Order: sequence, then C-alpha cells, then structure tokens
Amino acid sequence: MIDWHRIDSVFLDMDGTLLDLHFDNHFWLEHVPARYAQARGLAPEVAKAELLARYRDVEGTLEWYCVDHWSRELGLDIALLKQEVEHLIAVHPHVLDFLEALERRGKRRVLVTNAHQKALALKLSRTRLGGHFDRVICSHDLKVAKETPGFWPLVQAIEPFDVERTLFIDDSTSVLRAAHDFGFRWLIAVVEPDSKGPRREVADFPAIAHFGDLLPGLHSD
Repeated sequence: MIDWHRIDSVFLDMDGTLLDLHFDNHFWLEHVPARYAQARGLAPEVAKAELLARYRDVEGTLEWYCVDHWSRELGLDIALLKQEVEHLIAVHPHVLDFLEALERRGKRRVLVTNAHQKALALKLSRTRLGGHFDRVICSHDLKVAKETPGFWPLVQAIEPFDVERTLFIDDSTSVLRAAHDFGFRWLIAVVEPDSKGPRREVADFPAIAHFGDLLPGLHSD
C-alpha cells in the first residue's frame, strides 16, 4: 500500500484516527443532550433533536469543533462536561506501535487536528500521546478547519512538506478530499473510527481498519 522509501513525513488526524471516536460520539450525542435537557428542563428526546439540528447547521466548520462556541451557544461548560466522561478517551489498537515504528524509520510525525485546544490538551494528557509527535498543528490556531481549501497552504507555511512525500491519514473523507485537492500523493482513510460503531465503506481512498495494517510494511525493509 505504501512505499515507505518515498515517505518523509506522516500527518495524522486525532479523533477517529488515533483515538477512538466513541468518546466524541457519546459526548455529543448522549452526554451533552442529557446535560442540556437537565439545564433547560426539557425532555431528553426534545433536547437531543434540538441539538442535532444545531450541530448540522455548523458541521464541517471551525465552530463545530470549538469548545468555546458550544459553551456560549448552549450555556454549558463544555470543557468541564468532557472531563465528566474522560474515562472513555481511548487510543486505537497499534497506534503507539505505529508511532514508534515511524520514529525508528526516521519519519517526521505531525498531528494535524480540528480538535479545539482545550479538547486537545485533555486528550493528550489522558493518553500521553503528546511525546510521540514532532509537531502538533491545531486548526483553531490557524483559524481554518481542515475541510477548508485554504487550510493546507497555512500548514505548509509553518510546517514545510512535499505533497509527493507526505502521507496523511484521517477518518473523514471530506478532509481527505480537501487534502487530495491540495495535491497529496499518499492518503489513507480509517474505516473503523468508532469501536462501537459500524465499519465504514470508503471507495475513494486506500483504507485501513487499524494501524496494525500498516506495521508489516514499516517493519519489512
């Protein structure tokens, strides 16, 4: 799948790619609606329906990923609510093995995430993944989401990379399409982002279920 001799850098998404998306899905689809219902005196199903509609209105934008945006919009302390269920934050299988194998092969490891800075800090602290990256790039610092056409030029300005020699791995096909349009030669989709959810069908990109699928190639030469 990958010719590692032709790869200098590996860019990696976090939620759904390195980390189990079950935490985020549970948080936004169950935990936040429950707390919102309690705060507003709403029936749980009414609160959930209202929030799903509000999520859809901003999905794919920077606001969708912004802890501060939702705290203002919903009148809830979203960062605090994340801490209430932080025990669900989990690293996908073989992620640490993969990151360590990349280091041994001399590949630059860059985390590129849409997660808000507060969520990013919580997750890196909980998982202790932070020490395994040469750089961490947060879209909120750039003020542009990864799905947006202007995102990758901003990344390239602070983290120079060759699109022909950089592998990017993400669970979002819309993000991968934006990277493809920018010119990335090497792209991989993760098709099992949520350990409790169904496997996704991805036709447009090479795909893996977990990082164990990539380890044989890294170890073989």
